[in-house]
Amino acid sequence: MTDQTPKAPGFSTLAVHAGAAPDPATKARITPIYQTASYVFEDVDHAASLFGLQAFGNIYTRITNPTNGVLEERVAALEGGSAALAVASGHAAEFLTFHTLMQPGDEFVASNKLYGGSINQFNHSYKNFGWTPKWADPDDLASIEAAISPRTKAIFIESIANPGGIICDIEAIAKIARRARVPLIVDNTLATPYLMRPIDYGADIVVHSATKFLGGHGNSIGGLIVDGGSFDWMADTRYPMLSSPRPEYNGMVLGQTFGNFAFAIACRVLGLRDLGPSMAPFNAFLFLTGIETLPLRMQRHSENALAVAQHLSNHDKVKWVSYAGLPGDRYYNLAKKYCPKGAGAVFTFGLKGGYDAGIALVKNLKLFSHLANVGDTRSLVIHPASTTHRQLTDEQKTAAGAGPDVVRLSVGIEDAADLIADLDQALASVA
Repeated sequence: MTDQTPKAPGFSTLAVHAGAAPDPATKARITPIYQTASYVFEDVDHAASLFGLQAFGNIYTRITNPTNGVLEERVAALEGGSAALAVASGHAAEFLTFHTLMQPGDEFVASNKLYGGSINQFNHSYKNFGWTPKWADPDDLASIEAAISPRTKAIFIESIANPGGIICDIEAIAKIARRARVPLIVDNTLATPYLMRPIDYGADIVVHSATKFLGGHGNSIGGLIVDGGSFDWMADTRYPMLSSPRPEYNGMVLGQTFGNFAFAIACRVLGLRDLGPSMAPFNAFLFLTGIETLPLRMQRHSENALAVAQHLSNHDKVKWVSYAGLPGDRYYNLAKKYCPKGAGAVFTFGLKGGYDAGIALVKNLKLFSHLANVGDTRSLVIHPASTTHRQLTDEQKTAAGAGPDVVRLSVGIEDAADLIADLDQALASVA
């Protein structure tokens, strides 16, 4: 007798098909752009059930939209989560996540190796809400444990840190989070679920700037929140948005009603509904199109990045290269564990000429585009100390992997030989 259990679809199949089906009205094969603000109710009872969360359906595109819904299902499937929420940007994804978890006076532990915009958001904007980050070094697990207090509500890290390209030991940090009874939030933007799925290693919530590799073409702004479905929100009263009766919904307790996707629901109906950073349906359509080629692109990104990093590591004007895919790199073993298909497209290197040499290199590159983004099909370059991390102190820049000599590359899908040639001619002009 043969086993008739159906085989789970592979990653590439999910990237094309998850959440989608031919449009029932028109039979269009590609998910249409539902460019509408609102939706007709069947009757008064139908409207009441939607507003009361007794039924799922569309009320207003700020809260739900059919195009966005397909994107949410697809990313949840790729990440191995229970549900997802599409929002206006990666920053919006972070904000709605913390809005759902935090109360005034609360704290969260954050890796000090993060995208500069996140560091700025945490240090400054969150003060207005009474939320305080406690910074810790993800390379020093003891520093994470030491930063936890009775007011701690979450731990936040990046799977592959921007700009340094370092790999965090997610499984070890997840154990710390479980002991502290707080959720682990992982920004998986640089890895994407193709290279790494943090939920498989104990993460409870995953966030993305879909603007980067998920979309992949630098043509739209968006963010995703993925609920891992693993955290017990009802274990105590530390997360009242989920464990306490909500007056907005006639006393409904979201953690009880929605179980393993309660966090995604809370972000939608308590955060997105009232704060409003919704994703435009057209952007959702572009992200869906980009995700269809995500596995192909990430494979090429990683192959090209390794070739470029190997070349730079042997260049006489380069002082150091930080890329976890290089044997001998301090994160190489973690990369083999968490990212066996490749260490991603983003890495940094330091020039012997320091700050001025970094600026000169950027100025003389021709194929690499100088801009504040990563994850494009095109290769990108930036000197973080003079741009994305400029608002940080020198100590913060160094801690974040953005010291004065640092240049960050986001290696695209062009021919690697052409990228190496462009770097060589620009390095030749550096004193």
